[in-house]
Amino acid sequence: MKDLLTRGSIPILLGTGGVGKTTVAAALGIAGASANLSTALITVDPSRRLRDALGLARLGGHPTRIGERQLRAAGLSNTLQLSAMMLDVKGAWDAIVERFVTDPARLARILENPFYQSLTAEFAGSEAFAALQQLYDLHQTAAFELEIVDTPPASHAFEFLQTPARMIRLLDSRTARWLFTPSLSASRIAIRLASEAARFVVRELERFAGSTVLSTITDFFAAMADSIDGIVDRLRKTEALLHSPVVRFVLVTTAEADRLRQARELIAEMRAEKLTLSAIVINRFLDERTWSAVANSSGDPLGHLAEVAELRSNVRDGVVKRGGVFRLIDYFENYRRRTLDEIERVASFARDLPAGITLAIAPEIETGVGDLAALSRIAEFMTSGTAILKPLEHAAAKLRARARAAATHHAPRH
Repeated sequence: MKDLLTRGSIPILLGTGGVGKTTVAAALGIAGASANLSTALITVDPSRRLRDALGLARLGGHPTRIGERQLRAAGLSNTLQLSAMMLDVKGAWDAIVERFVTDPARLARILENPFYQSLTAEFAGSEAFAALQQLYDLHQTAAFELEIVDTPPASHAFEFLQTPARMIRLLDSRTARWLFTPSLSASRIAIRLASEAARFVVRELERFAGSTVLSTITDFFAAMADSIDGIVDRLRKTEALLHSPVVRFVLVTTAEADRLRQARELIAEMRAEKLTLSAIVINRFLDERTWSAVANSSGDPLGHLAEVAELRSNVRDGVVKRGGVFRLIDYFENYRRRTLDEIERVASFARDLPAGITLAIAPEIETGVGDLAALSRIAEFMTSGTAILKPLEHAAAKLRARARAAATHHAPRH
């Protein structure tokens, strides 16, 4: 992971919702700043949790530097150059329009247009578009040596990468311009609407989206007629940036079987699009107790799980009846089973990973991510390598074998 955090690079984090992508992005920001790079983090997390963890009173649409006092309180060097900004979707859209539409009256028509407001708020990919535009603007300033982008949540990580092309198809559509720009289509559209079929389509559109739907779309394209080419050109430059060598895509996932399957699918999809996935972070893999056991034990790194296997046989019947201890034992046995399953899945995933893709892992933080110190711990885990996997896999195999032997020994004889 340290090799990805180099001067001039742009790590872009991909991942579905709920995998801790924003937390990993913030932790990578600390790792980048700790490598003496002036680092900017674009985050999409509007919650106070991340803002408070970064030690900021507010987080807006422009980079805000993390203060020296907050850095010292977290045990970090107060010379770290780390700034953060929160994605401003509406602000990013409006800034693009304002850049290309200079006439005040026409600009007001666009910003107040219902179709434009729906496009910026509800169109699939509107958040990704805003994130890419803020990245493009930030990159053009050359104010930072490292820019880390936390992408908006999506049902599939690949959706973010498809956004520029989708927006280009929408705005640069010759059909849309022909139909909805009066100067190009007035006489032809009149002929088209003369047919009963066309009138039916218009009625259905109006019934579904309101009687003004066609007029608002027409007004939008008419007002944007002289500016769309400039916006599309910028989108093409943004798409070129995504394909450039400076961009490093990092997938954040977790150890669940379906998440790892999605990670394999993303690798194939990116390869088909000639995009390179540089790294995969498996977040919340096990817990700090297990990681510490591996790091500090010269013998059995999963000894605490072996103790779980002995709980049931060591509990007396009387204690069970008085304290309901069986429920607690069930919990620990389920924990042991989940831990062993996770280790085997991640170890297998790591073995099958194509060459050239870095793997990083980080455990669940016991105290939660509430401050810079917790983010710094995650950064240390992610940049410490994956040497922990081999002893974990070996110890897990031994525990499985021991459990099978015990089950065979206690099996009823016929």
